[in-house]
Amino acid sequence: MTELMWAAQLVSPRQPLSVTRVPVPRPGPGELLLKLESSGICHTDLHVADGQSVGAGAPHPLTLGHEGIGRVVEKGPGTITEIGSRLGAPWLHDSCEHCRSCLTGWESYCPTHRAHGFNVNGSFAEYVIVQERYAAVIPDGIASLPAAPLMCAGVTAYGGVMKAELAPGKVCVIIGSGGLGQYGIQLAKLTGATVVAVDTNPVKLGEARALGADECLLADAAADGVRALGGADAVLNFAPSNRIWPMVTAMVNNFAMIISVAMVAEPVPLVLEWLTANGCRITGTSVGTRQQMQDFLALARKHRIGIDIEPVALKEVNAAMERLARGDVKGRFVIDFDLAG
Repeated sequence: MTELMWAAQLVSPRQPLSVTRVPVPRPGPGELLLKLESSGICHTDLHVADGQSVGAGAPHPLTLGHEGIGRVVEKGPGTITEIGSRLGAPWLHDSCEHCRSCLTGWESYCPTHRAHGFNVNGSFAEYVIVQERYAAVIPDGIASLPAAPLMCAGVTAYGGVMKAELAPGKVCVIIGSGGLGQYGIQLAKLTGATVVAVDTNPVKLGEARALGADECLLADAAADGVRALGGADAVLNFAPSNRIWPMVTAMVNNFAMIISVAMVAEPVPLVLEWLTANGCRITGTSVGTRQQMQDFLALARKHRIGIDIEPVALKEVNAAMERLARGDVKGRFVIDFDLAG
């Protein structure tokens, strides 16, 4: 095996990633080495690159990426996975396995969990180390390029939809029809709920319609439009902005579920009297557990859940991240390691 690999590493915040040759890592006990075929590019990668999010104990420089798909080429001691198996390197690298979150089935909320491309080196590289017990088994029938964003964007949307308690007859509003929201639309449709897509961009709403949204509304008229449909029983926010809050409060029914999926750092003006009067429940969702990942991948295979993928070469990662920051992508960017760039 070659001793060096290409990797895109964060050397300094708010600076382009350094695409350089680094040593190929070697797997330790319980670890596997994957030769990557694809890796999605996520908004969280932008937060890490900008210095907005800093992982505890992260190496310096740090290889970004947490949506990798690859095949096992080397096994550490104590592992049983066969060479050649196709696995995913998701956000969750490992967790403590003994805190309350871990023991109650919510390991993605473990306060000391480690993440690829955040606490440990990630999948913007030709090879990546995964913990065998946390790696995702990729079902046959899902190709490696469309599988990559399922490792974070897809399972995050799945976790949000599961919390929404949707059912036939309910109205579900999806705010933000970018890549993450597009997964949410498809998953919400499977529940039998009426799905309403909301966005500021008519082009994004066209994508939402093509993916099965029952109604598509521009944001400035969304509250009235949703009320005309009977009001929202669930609202999932995939838009990275706190400006959606007045719209949300104007469209929800009593006892609605309001779920924050996008990472929004700015506060919203929550009036407790309003909350007391309507009984709405407000919560968030954070990627997914291993069980959620397994369930979601089976669902994605069965129902062919996916969005538009734009392949890029590893050496084009900085240009792709700049476009992602501008919102200049139809679905999701995915690094294709077969492309030379």
